Amino acid sequence: MVGLFKDIIHRIAPCDEAYWKTLSQVLQTLNQKLAAIAQGEECIVKVNASSVSSISDKLVAFKTKSPPIQKEMLSICNDPYTLAQQLTYIELVRRGGGRMRRGLNRGHGGRERQKKKTTNLEAYVRWFNRLCYLVATEICMPAKKKQRAQVIEFFIDVARECFNIGNFNSLMAIISGMNMSPVSRLKKTWGKAKTAKFFILEHQMDPTGNFYNYRTALRGAAHRSQTANSNREKIVIPFFSLLIKDIYFLNEGCANRLPNGHVHFAKFVELARQVGEFMTWKQMECPFETDRSILHYLHTAPIFSEDGLYLASYESESPENQVEKDRWKALR
Repeated sequence: MVGLFKDIIHRIAPCDEAYWKTLSQVLQTLNQKLAAIAQGEECIVKVNASSVSSISDKLVAFKTKSPPIQKEMLSICNDPYTLAQQLTYIELVRRGGGRMRRGLNRGHGGRERQKKKTTNLEAYVRWFNRLCYLVATEICMPAKKKQRAQVIEFFIDVARECFNIGNFNSLMAIISGMNMSPVSRLKKTWGKAKTAKFFILEHQMDPTGNFYNYRTALRGAAHRSQTANSNREKIVIPFFSLLIKDIYFLNEGCANRLPNGHVHFAKFVELARQVGEFMTWKQMECPFETDRSILHYLHTAPIFSEDGLYLASYESESPENQVEKDRWKALR
């Protein structure tokens, strides 16, 4: 982190305006993409050919509940800890290879280079979006209420294991998927599931107070990582979208120089701390063995679009009000 801080300060003098203009453009572009993806405007499925690192884009989103999906997660993996490990492997692979550094380094190649800088970061965020929809699809897919309740309980346990590992990005994706309207409206299904652990996890990731509870848990995981002897205890995977937004608003909200013309060192120290922590965490190699069948399923399993999720939800539990009835009619 100290080295990164020195590098930042070293670059200020010779290229103050050009450097920070480029950095601002990169962060602004990425922030706009984050907002678009969060609204569900993009739903990309990655197809695993031979390894997770060699993935091609393929859109596999269904508008309706047909064609039927032949497999479900529980038939591929019914152990929450194992699935949490595989999710952690994907997170570590996707954020590796210096992508964060390349996204924040300066460049002078115009729009095309700026586009390349954000591509890997955007793909990482699209993975978050896919996991959200995959979780929602797995819950809405079963025809029987008991089976849907079992899937809910399974993903609650997966989310808990992600929390214990320090994988906050997958944890937030799972919680977000379970909180999607087509899933949350399944009151009869939720009534059959044991949800006490879910509400505890949801509280940990509550956005209240600028994600105060999450930030406290993240600091705890960071401290554990610094003092750990086991590689499994060194894993820290932050909620990525929030990390990027923190860096974006820190860069945009604070001037590079103070009113007296001096360099705003406090800003650069905080930037160096946030980026430096991430650089340290991302260098961690996954200590878990990979399961190709689970990884393949996570990357290739078809997922419902938002309309498909609503249709599956309404077929599982009938619409309760006129708004839902009108929507169901329009989807059929």
